[in-house]
Amino acid sequence: MSDSATPARPGRATRIGVTGHRVIPAAAYRHVHAGLTAVLRPRGSAGPVEAFSSLATGADQLFAAIALDSGADLTVVTPAADYETTFGPAERDCFRHLLARARRHIALDYERVSGEAYFAAGAYIADRCDLMVAVWDGLPARGHGGTAEIVDYTRALGKPVSVIWKTGVARD
Repeated sequence: MSDSATPARPGRATRIGVTGHRVIPAAAYRHVHAGLTAVLRPRGSAGPVEAFSSLATGADQLFAAIALDSGADLTVVTPAADYETTFGPAERDCFRHLLARARRHIALDYERVSGEAYFAAGAYIADRCDLMVAVWDGLPARGHGGTAEIVDYTRALGKPVSVIWKTGVARD
């Protein structure tokens, strides 16, 4: 786990994906925000950044908002047709706002959200990114398609994973 606000990022990483927890504790929020901002900071002549997110509540929506504010193109990968039903009203509004600003929307062919659908969305992102950013406490996934499982999948592909989490902060 990293306590650094500036995770390592290869200079060639132009496609950056995210996986992360839906709840970021208040004690970790500023650290996570700073880490995501550092990863997505405009890089001058290195070329444009394409950010991949499923726009889940928490880390995914925060990453997408920072990416758009940094001038990155956003590609949204939704796991299932009924995905919006997993959000509360405020999170749904944020999801819709970010989705409307996305350059591309990839809707996977699952009718209903499930662990399999979540894993498929995370794997889709991992397969296409140069760097995966994980807002992750380092603990095992709480379900199929969870953050730890996507981190393991990405690493098995031989791709770099930059972990952002505030050391000593526990997730509820």
